[in-house]
Amino acid sequence: MEKTQLRRSLLKKRQSMSVEQWKQKSDRICTHILTSPLFTEAKTVLAYFSFRQEPDLNPLFDAYSTKIWGLPRCVGNSLYWHIWTLNDTVQIGAYGISEPHPDAPNIDPTEVDLILIPCVACDYQGYRLGYGGGYYDRLLAAPEWEKKPTIGIVFDFAYLPELPIEPWDKPLGAVCTETGLNYLL
Repeated sequence: MEKTQLRRSLLKKRQSMSVEQWKQKSDRICTHILTSPLFTEAKTVLAYFSFRQEPDLNPLFDAYSTKIWGLPRCVGNSLYWHIWTLNDTVQIGAYGISEPHPDAPNIDPTEVDLILIPCVACDYQGYRLGYGGGYYDRLLAAPEWEKKPTIGIVFDFAYLPELPIEPWDKPLGAVCTETGLNYLL
């Protein structure tokens, strides 16, 4: 199946989940992340605000307010990472996604210990299918980010044996679904 059709099909399936199912599955994903050494040992974690029923990471923010959380802002073709705390307000940015305010402090890539990456789908080799904008592809290809530990966050129905990949696709180090955390690299 071509990426566009696969993306459309999986997004439709994700958005057909009841709020109760979405919340339960998201909570299970967060439980798996909470027990991961990658997470527990990390001081600075890049994450995302759930959009269009992506797995919700809010329980992590609540449980670990002692971590430094970085959340992205889409600017042009790039993601800019800002420090965000539970007390900070957000604004609606590009694509209707909640983002930190532009004047929030930036995060230096050298300080980042882990990146939690939203995915439409992931495969068993760690390749991800995103929304098609290439933001995370460009991020993961940049020298300052390419060696950072990554966990793709996806619901189990979208964790597939194989995805169509492009030459620029970079595999993630792990994938977390509601049924477990799978280390790949």
